[in-house]
Amino acid sequence: MGKNRLEAFSDGVIAIIITIMVLELKVPHGEGFETLVPLIPIFFSYLLSFVYLGIYWNNHHHMLHAVQTVTGTILWANLHLLFWLSLVPFATGWMGENHFAPAPSALYGLVLLMAGLAYFILQQLIIASQGPGSIVKRAVRRDWKGKLSPVLYAVAIPMAFWWKWISLVIYVVVALIWLIPDRRIEKLLRSADT
Repeated sequence: MGKNRLEAFSDGVIAIIITIMVLELKVPHGEGFETLVPLIPIFFSYLLSFVYLGIYWNNHHHMLHAVQTVTGTILWANLHLLFWLSLVPFATGWMGENHFAPAPSALYGLVLLMAGLAYFILQQLIIASQGPGSIVKRAVRRDWKGKLSPVLYAVAIPMAFWWKWISLVIYVVVALIWLIPDRRIEKLLRSADT
């Protein structure tokens, strides 16, 4: 199977996930700006999740660009990732509607942790399929962001029950760490073309 179908399917699913999230933003009743105040936590959780989905879409695109062939295990690992990403709207909505209460904030972190682990599994299966000299393998050699993120999520999840704002800050910090696009694969692809 060619990677183009996998990329198109994944792009479509992520676009639908973002659409579902934005549809959860309800228009307030009233015409004054004060009617927007109760929506601030909902909007903030939407913004954070939108950034996370954008990060996944960006890095997923770059990783698949380096793939030569797609195997059955890669397809299933990709579906595993998309499953966890598809839970982002639910966790986002629950967290925002409840003003970052402990249980919703912990569930949000759990979804992020599982999506990160699913991405790692997909990455490792691509490396196994493409071989030790693959572009993906060379690009993730010193993947400090990929190693640090699950640790931070694992800290943030229980922290949500003691200091929910620290938990939220950790989620924002991880997003900021990944906000700058990972250019390692791009650089290796460019050098392979020359």
